[in-house]
Amino acid sequence: MLSFSKKWVSALAILVMGFGAVTAQHEPNPFDFGKMWTFENPPVKWFKEAYNFDPGKAWFDEGRLAALRFAMHCSASFVSPDGLVMTNHHCAESVVYELQQEGENFDANGFYARTLADERRNPELFVEQLVQTDDITDRVKAATASATTDDERNAMALKALGEIEREYQSKPGWENLRIVTVPFYSGARYSIYGYKRFSDVRLVFLPETQIGFFGGDPDNFTFPRYNLDYSFWRVYDENGKPYNSSKHYFKFNPNGIEEGTPVFVIGNPGSTERYRTVSQLESDRDYRYPADIDFLTNRMKLLEKKFAMEPDDETRSMIFSLANSIKAIQGTLDGLKDPELFARKVKMEQKIRANAPGKTYWDDMAKYYNEISGYYSELRFLAPSSLSGKTLPLIHTINQYVKTATANPESSELETLEKRMEQLAVTINDPAEVEKFAMVLGELQKYAQPNDKYIHTILAGRTPEKAAADILNKTVFADEKDLSKLLDKKTKKFLRKKDPLIDAAELLGEEYQKAQTAYQSTAMPRKNIEQKVAGEAFKVFGDALPPDATFTLRISDGVVKGYDYNGTQAPVKTTFYGLYDRYYSNDGKFPWSLPERWLNPPADLLKTPINFVCTADIVGGNSGSPIINMKNEAVGLAFDGNIESLPGKFIFDEKYNRTVGVHAGGIIASLRYIYRADRLVAELLGE
Repeated sequence: MLSFSKKWVSALAILVMGFGAVTAQHEPNPFDFGKMWTFENPPVKWFKEAYNFDPGKAWFDEGRLAALRFAMHCSASFVSPDGLVMTNHHCAESVVYELQQEGENFDANGFYARTLADERRNPELFVEQLVQTDDITDRVKAATASATTDDERNAMALKALGEIEREYQSKPGWENLRIVTVPFYSGARYSIYGYKRFSDVRLVFLPETQIGFFGGDPDNFTFPRYNLDYSFWRVYDENGKPYNSSKHYFKFNPNGIEEGTPVFVIGNPGSTERYRTVSQLESDRDYRYPADIDFLTNRMKLLEKKFAMEPDDETRSMIFSLANSIKAIQGTLDGLKDPELFARKVKMEQKIRANAPGKTYWDDMAKYYNEISGYYSELRFLAPSSLSGKTLPLIHTINQYVKTATANPESSELETLEKRMEQLAVTINDPAEVEKFAMVLGELQKYAQPNDKYIHTILAGRTPEKAAADILNKTVFADEKDLSKLLDKKTKKFLRKKDPLIDAAELLGEEYQKAQTAYQSTAMPRKNIEQKVAGEAFKVFGDALPPDATFTLRISDGVVKGYDYNGTQAPVKTTFYGLYDRYYSNDGKFPWSLPERWLNPPADLLKTPINFVCTADIVGGNSGSPIINMKNEAVGLAFDGNIESLPGKFIFDEKYNRTVGVHAGGIIASLRYIYRADRLVAELLGE
């Protein structure tokens, strides 16, 4: 149920007065925690003050019920009275290709269902509508009031949430809904959500990949941009008829925005970490993200090498996925290294701590991170991963075998471990495995701490490449017959065996276990501190600031607005003229190539807007979110952020942060002039 909090107004007023109407350099901004508002606590007063817009409860209800969650990875929305659903092209990729029939190629030609009968269902796909919400904070607090320790409080909270979920399953208006409890502010508040699931979802329209992802990785996270990253689906009811969504959908308006227009993004942002302490962010900056970037970059290079020799769609898709992640993480890391952005986080923490005299939560967290940060490289590089090859899984299996056999030579588990070792050992003669193992050893060497003697023992003065080759070529595991003979003997024979891979397995396996223990043993205490830190922030600001993203429905406000970049200014929109300039400037080469049907555009198409930017706050999970105006009209479709938005993982900076969307006018123009999708155009425009 929506609650229009009065605390919101007073808390925001205090916040703005405390920081000044215009914040000085390095000062925290009132919206550093972002603008991902929940529908239970929408910023009604803020909308009135910022946009002279007083929407009323019905407006929020309409937005909530017209919005959808697309499977468990994207957002979407109803955009016609007959169950038509809009989301991104890239959201459809994982659920669309099994719908191809013989002779079809969705990548090259896209798909358009010219009649209802041609619409194709993916039985694995579903969308969800948030039908009910309720604030259950008081009930959870009452249930945990008698707790005397953090562990007891957590246990009581889990029990209470389970009981509440079961109760709501039979509550009037909540029947047949998927019931989920959601913590906010690390447990300072709780809500319960009821989702209606639609399981009959059929493909209506999909553009070619060349236009749906025009510019590929080089243009990813950039603006100006020229993408038609959209697709259309339709929800059907239990009788196999198009679902009647006439009460809740966003009417399409291809001309509904201009520069300065207030807009709202409604979707399901996946995850942010804006309430992390400074010590956590320092650990992210110095340990977590650098290791993540090296991990992904090194494996992408191996895949690129493989693709150059044996091109295939799966490898190309994986390369893009890694490149996308690298770009996103690098953007976050750059933000953490930005003195002004980081100083704002420091000042914000100081402000909150000043209102919590005697509390040591931040210092306690710093002690934990001083202890565990040095283990991040082992957790990252020694974790079994298909991207790291099969030597690591073999190493962990060997180490487990040694530990099990030492503790109990007659253990029934040993036979299973022996079979697994034999299966994994078959691959280690592959030169690619030697290369991957050398990569891992090199990564561990690069990030070694002064007390990490294990890696020096393994390398023994050799390069990672030489050590990997020696270990894998000289081990008994490289010879199937020798390994079989060894495993036929008593386990004591295995334990006494002098073998370079067994020795390395014991060292690396134990380091990995040590790292896991360090993280896991402190996980609950750190979580408890995070709850308390968020609680202190909540005491200062109340619900005037939104909670971190949790892949639950949010509404984010902003305006259509350009920004300064690269010594010039980005316009609020791009047009199809720019698409063709990008094509010809790059000589039509991939990833700026175009499908053949796009090569002779009509003049009416060229001047039409294709993409635009606004100041709304989004993150991964918001892909496919509708961008609406004050009339509850769909004016665009969110599909990306600019490169300057990537620090949004830990801080929101409205000055440069931009949501990049497909313009509703560009969608209609492409459907009308290129695809001749008259049925779809008529439905979107209500004709």
